Amino acid sequence: MRSWYLFSALLLPAPAAAAEQAGEQLVVTATRAPAPLAAVGQSVSVIDTADLRRLQQVSIADALRLVPGITVARNGGPGTVTSVNIRGADSDQTVALIDGVKVNDPAAPGGGFNFGPLLVGNISRIEVVRGAQSVLWGSQAIGGVVNMITAEPTDTLAASARAEAGFRNTGEVVGNVSGRVGPVAASLGAGWYATDGISAFSERRGGIERDGFRNLAVNGRLRVDIAENLSADLRGFWSDGRTDIDGFPPPAFRFADTLEVSRTRQFVGYSGLDLGLFGGRLRNRFAFALTSIARENENPDATPRITFDSLGRNERLEYQGIAAIAPWLSATFGLERETSRYRAQSFGGPVSRARARLDSIYSQLELRPVAGLFVAAGLRHDDSDSFGGTTVLAASGSFTPNAGATIVRASYGEGFKVPSLFQLFSDFGNTRLQPERARSIDAGLAQRLLDGRAEVSATLFRRDVRDQIVFVSCFGNPSPICTGRPFGTYDNVARTRADGLEVTLGLAPMEGLAVRAGYAHVDAADRTSGRRLARRPKESLFATIDWATPPGLSLGATVSVTGDSFDDAANRNRLAGYTLLDLRAAYAIGRGFELFGRIENLFDERYETVRLYGTPGRAAFGGLRWRLG
Repeated sequence: MRSWYLFSALLLPAPAAAAEQAGEQLVVTATRAPAPLAAVGQSVSVIDTADLRRLQQVSIADALRLVPGITVARNGGPGTVTSVNIRGADSDQTVALIDGVKVNDPAAPGGGFNFGPLLVGNISRIEVVRGAQSVLWGSQAIGGVVNMITAEPTDTLAASARAEAGFRNTGEVVGNVSGRVGPVAASLGAGWYATDGISAFSERRGGIERDGFRNLAVNGRLRVDIAENLSADLRGFWSDGRTDIDGFPPPAFRFADTLEVSRTRQFVGYSGLDLGLFGGRLRNRFAFALTSIARENENPDATPRITFDSLGRNERLEYQGIAAIAPWLSATFGLERETSRYRAQSFGGPVSRARARLDSIYSQLELRPVAGLFVAAGLRHDDSDSFGGTTVLAASGSFTPNAGATIVRASYGEGFKVPSLFQLFSDFGNTRLQPERARSIDAGLAQRLLDGRAEVSATLFRRDVRDQIVFVSCFGNPSPICTGRPFGTYDNVARTRADGLEVTLGLAPMEGLAVRAGYAHVDAADRTSGRRLARRPKESLFATIDWATPPGLSLGATVSVTGDSFDDAANRNRLAGYTLLDLRAAYAIGRGFELFGRIENLFDERYETVRLYGTPGRAAFGGLRWRLG
């Protein structure tokens, strides 16, 4: 029976199949089908297995810091609420995927995804597409898309394991095994992480008790070749995290240490059938995907003890087709039905429940009219049972006259974000809300130099958002929208704009030595007030240097610089900029084993990404990892 990989290659559009044979890097998220990076008009960054291993990252959010245009804000130490902003967009305006399945939380106030509890674990690859991507990825893809891909099944036996320990009683154990038996290929893994953490309430502000984090995660992928042109695909990801948090205890109701604990249980499931027709020229995928996120906060000093309880559930039925119409033309098209539900209760009060349905149809054409020129154009229409319909467009192109040594890219995208269930139906809800709408454009140039030993790229971008949903306080507000809502509500009142520049540099001046750097200038502002958006630094910079010596020793360092920002929309509370330096080393000891260690925040920088919340100081970690196959 033909293996899945050969079957997939037959179904790829002609440029992608040729790129795979030539060993060129393929990306999936930008076009929802494998495509060579040089043929993608959007701005895409890839963090692959080698990068994650080299950088020794534990948190997905920390790995994303090393992507130009991304900034991260965290409410304390490991496991706490963490926002990821792409090109200055709200975190709620980012689509988060695990193995291509949307994991944004329908029960979150803005419907966003909390990156805090998500660890690298057995994530083997991260793809980030910047700019509005709603034609292919639907609601919330205004800032961009982050796709986190777990370890894939392999045709031969492969295994990996990692164990590490360090400061603050931190420990982690991760393992994964994959292989094939007849028509079945599988990948299974698990990870456990625990730390005493730091005080979520900043120690500089008076916090004294540590807020720990525990997390157990399990991942699995299964592929079954049923027939020559038919296969089944099952994917699953489950995690259970427990995070100590701080809050606003009575009688002062000021931010302080508390004994409150937040627990998050998340399940992501996918089942699909892939059918190839007409000699593999038409690939069909029929799938059902489920995301379920349950959150519960408990405070032994409060009455009632359960201060918050919610369940967000997203069910998606989808069909996607990829047609290789001609060697120079292919099409991606699909239908989706997404049903979202949420239930939430605070401090034993009334239970809030809601449900919404979104039906979608989309299509995109990919053309290669002449050698080196790639053009894509797409259209999407969504129909909601809450607010009606919306239509978005997108177009992109790339051109390389010299087989990828020079690449010129440009893209235009429209995005939208439907109001969250909380914004529509909670006690603060407004059922008259309309979708947020965005338009984004970017253009860039990438150039390889010195026989491929150097590569530089630069991208200019702009994004405009209208009808952005914000919370309106009703204390002393005579506006008619506040009638019956004494504490506040939501409304489409904001217009925002973000524009800027992203620059990356890669150097390999000698064998074993690699330097990578990235810089972003992001000017994100509220066009109504003229003020900067909260927690959006204008300047960010990172650089990594890694040296692999012949005896098996590798040394590396990462420096990241983040400019100042404001913690609030009124721009009254300034967050000072900061610089972090991390050092790392690894040494291969044979038979697939490697010792590794790192020092994070070498100079013990004290800083805040959210006002009053602490951030980790200097810490050291070390461990052993092993790899087979």
